Amino acid sequence: MITIQQFTFNPYRENTYVLYDETGECVIIDPGMYEAEEQNTLVKFIKEGNLKPVLLLNTHCHIDHVFGNKFVYDNWSLKPQFHKGELNVLQSVPGYAPQMGLRYELSPEPEIFLEETGRVTFGNSELELIFAPGHSPAHLCFYIKEQGLLIGGDVLFYNSIGRTDLPGGNHIQLLNNIREKLFVLPDAVEVFPGHGPSTTIGYEKQNNPFLN
Repeated sequence: MITIQQFTFNPYRENTYVLYDETGECVIIDPGMYEAEEQNTLVKFIKEGNLKPVLLLNTHCHIDHVFGNKFVYDNWSLKPQFHKGELNVLQSVPGYAPQMGLRYELSPEPEIFLEETGRVTFGNSELELIFAPGHSPAHLCFYIKEQGLLIGGDVLFYNSIGRTDLPGGNHIQLLNNIREKLFVLPDAVEVFPGHGPSTTIGYEKQNNPFLN
């Protein structure tokens, strides 16, 4: 059974997730650590839980979701895994970070790219891939089917959706993917987004102003 630990990091208030199961193996998703204090918070949680990081996953590669990629690599020798369509997004970060007054340590690039469909496994657990671009060119969500949980990145938020005014964004594509890829999941599925509080598929189907 997977347990989800959420942290909120960096100036963008991005949600970083650590997923772990009874084996002690864990997955770090969208590490957003920016300050040393945030890095220490993550390390402390992993050490105190006797966890073993075995995967680094990015839903997508906007700066707020990859701030901590280099730190994770330096500490646990994990290179990120994401869809190959996000590689240009990652490679563009060093060009715009200084213009925004942000420090950015160069992320390693993947040795393994994720597909549009399939599964990622760790310990006794698996995450199902859901390809849902629109906020970014090749955004992935990670679905824990047996427990009705979704790590949704910046696709669907509580009463909102991901912005689509950044390079590679597409508003119509995002809305279609939410309806066709996420709203077909059971209403009880809890969505853990890249920013803000969790929500459920059923709640957003009924109440999200962008989709009604």
